[in-house]
Amino acid sequence: MSENLVEVDGVSKRVQDATGELTILHDISFKLNARESVAIVGASGSGKSTLLAILAGLDTPSSGTVRLRGQDLFVLNEDQRAAVRGAELGFVFQSFQLLPNLNALENVMLPLELRGDPQARALATQMLGRVGLSQRLSHYPRVLSGGEQQRVALARAFVLRPALLLADEPTGSLDFATGAAVMELMFELNREAGTTLVLVTHDMAIAQRCQRQLRIEAGRLMAVEAAAALL
Repeated sequence: MSENLVEVDGVSKRVQDATGELTILHDISFKLNARESVAIVGASGSGKSTLLAILAGLDTPSSGTVRLRGQDLFVLNEDQRAAVRGAELGFVFQSFQLLPNLNALENVMLPLELRGDPQARALATQMLGRVGLSQRLSHYPRVLSGGEQQRVALARAFVLRPALLLADEPTGSLDFATGAAVMELMFELNREAGTTLVLVTHDMAIAQRCQRQLRIEAGRLMAVEAAAALL
């Protein structure tokens, strides 16, 4: 039996701009099961990244709820949401978001240290080895290639073994071969850790590797589709 890890109910997002009120998301509702992989697809500007940020509790909806393991994220204050993120979520950004003054090992150790894990160094070293960077532990982001930086970011996201991993165009800054290798690694880690994977992508080949696709058009959820590769 599938377990609902995330429940999104009636989420809308409205902002004010120079012309008045702009609605970015319109009454979005769906559920995410534990251990599944889901792609959020749609044109640029359709609201995909805003939806992902709301799922992470990094942005707040104008209306509606997001429940993670039954907990409504938006009845919590920001410190409480940050604690939930630290315990339950991983996030992989297109721009990597590594701290430039920390080396690869220190970047991956950081979330473990914030959690107070006494095995931070050993766990971070092990995870960097898992992503093929055992020889790059002491290297700083500025001397790592884009693909290496993204692998450090993946290691940092997975080292906490999060229940939910969110990825925003994780291959958007990479060349085709490097992007393909990074995605293969992401799906492998997803299967091994039993993590629910939600990714925003323009690449339909990647989207079709996921179990489901959520198609967003002009801020509206138009379809929830099983990936063609799995039909």
